[in-house]
Amino acid sequence: MFKNYLTVAFRNLQRNKILSIINVLGLAIGISASLVIFLMVRYDYSFDRFVPDSKQVYRIVSDYSFQGSDGHSRGTQAPLIDAVKKELTGIDLTVAFRYYSPGKQMIKRSGENKSVKFPAQKKIIFADAAYFDMLPYRWLAGSPATALQKSGQVVLDESRAKLYFPNMPYDQVLGSSITYDDTIVANVAGVVQDLDKQGNTDFTFKEFISLATVLNSTGLRNHFYWESWGSTTSDEQLFVRLAKGTNAATINPRLHALAEKHLGDDERKNNYTWNYSLQALSDVHFNKYYGILDSPVSSKPMLYGLMAIATFLLVLACINFINLTTAQATMRAKEIGIRKTMGGSRMQLIFQFLSETFTVTAIASILSLLLLPLLLKAFADYMPRGFHFSIADPMVAIFLALLTIIVSLLAGIYPSMVLSSWNAAAVLKNQANTNSKSTRRAWMRQTLTVSQFVIAQFFIMGTFLIAKQIHYMINFDLGFRKEAVMSFSTPDRDTSAIRRQTLLNEVKRFPAVEMASLGSDVANSGGWWNSVIDFKDGKKELQTNVELKAGDDNYLKLFHIPLIAGRELLPADTIREVVINETYQRLLGYKKPEDAVGKNLSWDNKNVPIVGVMKDFHAHSLDNMINPMAFIHQTENTKTVVVALQSIAKDKWKENIAQMEKSFK
Repeated sequence: MFKNYLTVAFRNLQRNKILSIINVLGLAIGISASLVIFLMVRYDYSFDRFVPDSKQVYRIVSDYSFQGSDGHSRGTQAPLIDAVKKELTGIDLTVAFRYYSPGKQMIKRSGENKSVKFPAQKKIIFADAAYFDMLPYRWLAGSPATALQKSGQVVLDESRAKLYFPNMPYDQVLGSSITYDDTIVANVAGVVQDLDKQGNTDFTFKEFISLATVLNSTGLRNHFYWESWGSTTSDEQLFVRLAKGTNAATINPRLHALAEKHLGDDERKNNYTWNYSLQALSDVHFNKYYGILDSPVSSKPMLYGLMAIATFLLVLACINFINLTTAQATMRAKEIGIRKTMGGSRMQLIFQFLSETFTVTAIASILSLLLLPLLLKAFADYMPRGFHFSIADPMVAIFLALLTIIVSLLAGIYPSMVLSSWNAAAVLKNQANTNSKSTRRAWMRQTLTVSQFVIAQFFIMGTFLIAKQIHYMINFDLGFRKEAVMSFSTPDRDTSAIRRQTLLNEVKRFPAVEMASLGSDVANSGGWWNSVIDFKDGKKELQTNVELKAGDDNYLKLFHIPLIAGRELLPADTIREVVINETYQRLLGYKKPEDAVGKNLSWDNKNVPIVGVMKDFHAHSLDNMINPMAFIHQTENTKTVVVALQSIAKDKWKENIAQMEKSFK
């Protein structure tokens, strides 16, 4: 019987080719969009699902509020680690790690006397054995019971081990040494399998130096502010695994009590608040605190929006199918009358029309699957970083099968009910439209037609809105020059100011360079560098969390950031005076910029005069408010070379950039 239904369905498709093509293409577009969005949503929700007891794993984050600014931090103060271990109950495992970015590495293979220099590598952390207790790494060499227990030990993942020790068996890698920045020497104590082989993960670190290396070194403890409750950095991360029967709601108040205990007096004295809270591991990939350092971050509202778009496209395709099918109903009238006259039941007719819908939907699904690789390639720039697709993925087949069935029912049930309900005698006498239900059917068709146009208009308006938003974002004046400006960073741990200045002077001599400067970063790097600054004018005291930008004499000129009052900073290597922005000027209580000039700020127990006020500019994305900002001279933090190229010398840009690279090396 079903074979007969399919045979008739294919004959009807061949008989009405244009209608069939329109229906197939309409459904294929909706199914293709749904399939792509399904893969994206599935990818983003798959992160770290393989972690044992993942629902009990949380990251400790903090919210803070200063006068003039509020913020969030995924990092913590180093002393909080011991405080959580000693004072917080209900914790099954405490996992702390510190991000480390060395300037260079020297590799000495076991049994060899010669060391090999490697360029600076990233994704390195200080961690202890608890890190491997939380995450299910598979050990390829070494033992988790002994690795990372002592100072001067390091564990590598297999990709980093292959980089440092190519063609060496993992057990022979053990005992080799790695020297970081000429000061930290660590022996390889283990090799683990890359964690991303078990699934998508935000924990993408490659080298794990024993945390005891920091704890047993006075110099490193001081360098990382290990005793300071006043220093918070996202480089310091603290995770906990709650004991069974314990939930986050019971831990959060205790964390607040810790903040009160260790920061309370300082908070009351300096008029700011600081609260810790637990962030679920499943939320790390999405939340405002960002991911694990440089790991990709997604947005749940964006995913919900994409799912809504896929739903709208599918509904639009189904309505289009219904309208076209019912509009062509009179062409099937005699067929229906003859089938009923020959003894066909209404249920058989319903199955017949549903099988035709299923055939169209199945063809559209197959077409969608064939188009999927092309669509993913066309929109590769918009796909999440690390996203990949396999046509052999069983979840794709399951999703397509379910989608085909659902769409077939949504698109086919109404036309099949309408067509199968016609009276055989009336149809054969060409009186089908005199049925008493025709008015109700006309109302239904009109409703579907109107709905189709409403959804289409919704997409058209959305397209115009997005186009205007893109035009706005591209053309909005951020308050600084952004055309023909490039930058590159010098090694972070190279403390030679003379070497940086020599490089800058050489860059300035290139013919395509209009101006060059040394700064802490570019005008809108996206990074944050803040400091707490006090202001006293005899009447009131104000403490503000101020964003900092450091640069030389050319920095503001290069970015075309004008002074609206006062003068520029005098040449200096350290902070002796400061230029503030308009937002900070107004926060200090001065309506006119010139009124703020000459006033003193209290910073690191010394008075720093305000010598100028610069115009506000957007240092971050437009969904961030402009914060109080101070521009300073500080040579030790100006390690980014910023170059403004001449627009009239575009033909020389490529050559001069190659010369800059040569000079840098």
